[in-house]
Amino acid sequence: MNDFNYTGRISRKLLGQYALSLFSCLGLICFLAVASIFFFGTFTFWRNSIILTLILYFCRDYMLLLFLLSLGFSWLVCTIHFIRLPLDYLDEMVEAAEQLTQPDDEPIILSPELSILEEHLNWAHSQALRNQRAAKEAEQRKNDLVVYLAHDLKTPLTSVIGYLTLLRDEPDLSPALRTRYTGVALNKAERLEDLINEFFDITRFNLTRMELEKRPCDLSRMLQQVVSEFSPMLEEHDLTAVLSLPETLSYSCDPDKLARVFDNLLRNACHYSTAGTAVEISAREETEGIILTFINTGITIPEDKLSRIFEQFFRLDSSRATRTGGAGLGLAIAKEIVELHGGTISAQSSGGLTEFTVRLPAL
Repeated sequence: MNDFNYTGRISRKLLGQYALSLFSCLGLICFLAVASIFFFGTFTFWRNSIILTLILYFCRDYMLLLFLLSLGFSWLVCTIHFIRLPLDYLDEMVEAAEQLTQPDDEPIILSPELSILEEHLNWAHSQALRNQRAAKEAEQRKNDLVVYLAHDLKTPLTSVIGYLTLLRDEPDLSPALRTRYTGVALNKAERLEDLINEFFDITRFNLTRMELEKRPCDLSRMLQQVVSEFSPMLEEHDLTAVLSLPETLSYSCDPDKLARVFDNLLRNACHYSTAGTAVEISAREETEGIILTFINTGITIPEDKLSRIFEQFFRLDSSRATRTGGAGLGLAIAKEIVELHGGTISAQSSGGLTEFTVRLPAL
């Protein structure tokens, strides 16, 4: 609304200047006419010049016509000027729009009359630059990730083929060795499945838009189920889960998607927790809504990484060979789901403790 008011003020200002210019020209013409009559009526030197005398008599005889011609010429000059002025503004706006579509480091400069609009456009210009850089960084991270995943796909696949070939070509292997080779091949195949699922996550996250299907559910029960499903992973990492939940915690949400948030947070805690520690999960209901926290003990996350932890394709450990080197989408997807519910998710880390907080608004 303010932009429209600003545009209206420019139009009114131009119309006012146009009318003032016309009245000024009319006043100037009348002043010159009266001054000429007074001057040439008082002094008679012009009578000595035939040419000047003829000109003055002509002006006297056709005074009204000359007045109208002068007025018409003045109107024409003013009109052309004030038609060109908004067209010049329009040209500036077209150039500014082109600069917005292809943002560079040069600021947008407009006429002083368009100073407020210049501020708005420069703000949009800076936003476009930031978005462009963020898009390039995200694209580069995605490309790097695809390269890493392609490398990782080849590694377990080669192992699976190698161990299965041994099992085929060595029929006299002992049962113990055969069991060992089969187990290794299975582990590599499961790793291969995880990597393929990460590819599907990348595709879904970039090509689809999440929509919620809300219904009443018990968040306490949901958290207990998620933790129960993670029992094997917790045991594998020598971790325990400590729950501090109310008996029931009713909330209207999309249970499948919110369960994925809890799944991603707990999976993240398992990957980055120190063995022999506990993952603390708590939930409470307050006036402003429901607050859920996931706390794990491990390495303190540096501030620069903590500020980017919810970005797409960002991984705390960028090594492609690490067992925790996922697609870098889990926390980004969790953030999108929580925000679709109208809530927020944040992280803080200090003293070896990392805490993720999910805030869901009161219904």
